[in-house]
Amino acid sequence: MEFRIERSALTDAVAWAARVLPTRSPVPVLGGLLLEAADGRLRISGLDYEASACIEVEAETVQAGKVLVMGRRLLDVCRVLPEKVVECAVEGSRFSLASDGARFGLSVLPLDDYPALPSLPEVLGEVDAEEFAAAVAHVAVAAGRDDTLPTLTGIRLSLDGDTMTLAATDRYRFAVRTLAWKPGAAGAPAGVPDDVLAGAPADVVVSARRLTEIARSFGRGGMVRLALDGGSAGFELAGMRTTVRLLDGRLPRHDKLFAMTGAVVAETDRAPLVEAVKRVAVVAEGGSPLQLAFSDGSVLLQAGYEDDVASQRLPAVMEGAEDLTVAFNPAYLMDALGSFDTPVIRFELMGPGQRAMVTGRTPGKDLEGSRPAHQHLLMSAKPLV
Repeated sequence: MEFRIERSALTDAVAWAARVLPTRSPVPVLGGLLLEAADGRLRISGLDYEASACIEVEAETVQAGKVLVMGRRLLDVCRVLPEKVVECAVEGSRFSLASDGARFGLSVLPLDDYPALPSLPEVLGEVDAEEFAAAVAHVAVAAGRDDTLPTLTGIRLSLDGDTMTLAATDRYRFAVRTLAWKPGAAGAPAGVPDDVLAGAPADVVVSARRLTEIARSFGRGGMVRLALDGGSAGFELAGMRTTVRLLDGRLPRHDKLFAMTGAVVAETDRAPLVEAVKRVAVVAEGGSPLQLAFSDGSVLLQAGYEDDVASQRLPAVMEGAEDLTVAFNPAYLMDALGSFDTPVIRFELMGPGQRAMVTGRTPGKDLEGSRPAHQHLLMSAKPLV
């Protein structure tokens, strides 16, 4: 095996594939990356028990072949190579990399012990990469971090017609984002009619950490092909292909929970609110809440811990009551506000200690009466005494 490739192209490809490698594994070969060179292409793939990644890039093939080397060590080497063409070859029991006078030799792993890369599940359609990455980021902040409740560490991915719904909850907050996607798009399996794919809903749970990594790795352009089967989800874009094992269980439905009938509505500008929350939350320690006291024309933010207190007043408008005071976990409130980029934040408040819906609004652009695509539900805490 022998090939030549630009250092930046090699480094980017190795870094993309190495994302799925396990930090520790009882099976040493799972720490390896498989490099296969043939017909002017270099394919790099890696896997563990939960996910796989495969990427193809252009490379000058001198002699076709394949080799398995430790992935993270290979990435370390690629990052320090000179920014020149890299000449790579298998020489006996080593994989050599040489560029502009620098030379490295890495030991190779046994190919016979390396498991086969899982195939991509059935392609159901495609979604815009940039919109998908933004949607995943919007909901991932609400996913659980407790590995003893694995389902809650995931993002619900639901497909119904031409609408994709992403949702996540850790029981204290619940984020939902809908976006358009193209069922039965180009690249679907041969012989499966578009109307069949369009009419086949799907509802699965994918690791929030894995899905966030995948969405970010595809960058900002192109259409991501989405594939699903009974046990895994697959994503493919421009020579990059990755699969991830689905989580068992189902996340709770949000429909009834998100019905905010009779809620008090309050609005304020997002940017000043974010800065005020950051400022006031400095004294919120020991689990103490951050209080928002809404009245006609303003909202007063207050927080305190023992003898330390902080407050700030901002302009706000409110409908449905003369005044209302609610309180939130400062970190949860900040996560919610940080997931929006609209000029205005809208609160729908059921009362102290009850549900509170946070959404964004762009004056002059939002349709009257329609539910926003991005919604973030918080449970309010008891206000400060």
